[in-house]
Amino acid sequence: MTLYYYAAIIVIVSQLLFLFQSFRNYRYFLQKHGKERRWQDLRVAIIVPCKGLDPDFDKNIASLFNQNYEKYVLWFVVAEDSDPAYAELCKLKDRLTKSSRAQDVRILVAGQAQSCSQKIHNQLYAYNRIAEDIDILAFADSDVCVRTDWLRHLVWPLRDYRYGAAGGYRWFIPKSNNLATLALSSINAKVAQQLGNTRFNQAWGGSMAIRVDVFRKVGLDKIWPKVLSDDLSLTYAVKKAGMKLAYVPACLVATYESTTWPNLFEFARRQFLITRIYRPWTWFIGLCSSLYSLLCLWPTAALAVYAAAIADKRLPFFIAVPIVFLLCETGKALLRQKMIAKLLEHDRHNLKWARLADICLSWLWSLLMFILIASSAFGRTICWRGICYRLLSPTETIIETHKTR
Repeated sequence: MTLYYYAAIIVIVSQLLFLFQSFRNYRYFLQKHGKERRWQDLRVAIIVPCKGLDPDFDKNIASLFNQNYEKYVLWFVVAEDSDPAYAELCKLKDRLTKSSRAQDVRILVAGQAQSCSQKIHNQLYAYNRIAEDIDILAFADSDVCVRTDWLRHLVWPLRDYRYGAAGGYRWFIPKSNNLATLALSSINAKVAQQLGNTRFNQAWGGSMAIRVDVFRKVGLDKIWPKVLSDDLSLTYAVKKAGMKLAYVPACLVATYESTTWPNLFEFARRQFLITRIYRPWTWFIGLCSSLYSLLCLWPTAALAVYAAAIADKRLPFFIAVPIVFLLCETGKALLRQKMIAKLLEHDRHNLKWARLADICLSWLWSLLMFILIASSAFGRTICWRGICYRLLSPTETIIETHKTR
């Protein structure tokens, strides 16, 4: 039983430390997200790879046209002009270009990828056509909706050459309040909360930027033609070059989504499997973290029930461990939900049920997170937007089949 006492103390102390780190990230968010960024000296190319029509596609694309930045060009890239996104982008270009500050708007057709993901193929197709006066490459996904000062905030850290790249993350806004969609929002929120003023930040491809000279210096123009993941390969290259990744709270973007349990498992397994191949230590830490959450709650709760059943005099101590764990998990959920309510204030009503699910069901999401990460422990094949890829290594990908989306 002495061993249990030591283990219990470790659990309680570690949970308090995790809560403190979450509070630090929350403070960092408060300090950064509302600041006004006026600096816009560098010319930026926003590159947006598109495939199919995402939920709220028009709204998402319009937000990129409405950037409060003077020196930027906006390029959309599809694989082929038969893609439904192509016709819709043409309509949006005709309707929105006149009111946009974008100096040049293009819709490019890149053709089919051969040795990398279709997304990266599209991005490289645009990169190879940028003008010499472009200073920064900014990347966005077609399923995100950004605020009008998104680009100003995104390029702000790149004034400092200690930072090789800058970016935000996504927050899923449920379009329906079924349990699978609420689970997606809650699990993603737990991941988003880990970002802050830390050296463990990683880029996310839906909202990131890098200087053109840094892009070439770290060799991404040579790395990307053979890989699947744009953001994880960028993270690796930038950190290998000794530079930092800046997390920009104002560039945490909304993604409007509704999902089902099969789609949730497919999406999560794909994300975690890609992480396992590209960032194995990050994947392993995630697996250990989710396992830690399970072991700290369920066995300690079972011991507390057993102690109550036999009227053990040490019952208050046995009860304290699962209670402290749940209180800390609830505290972290409250912090991240308070954070997103400030950033996405206009979506506060749409987040009502997601907020309740995150705060009240944290014990369930820890179990689900472990199952999802564990499901990615085997295999190397994924299907992504109608294309099947086999990940041989972080630097080699094989396209196996193209499917109709």
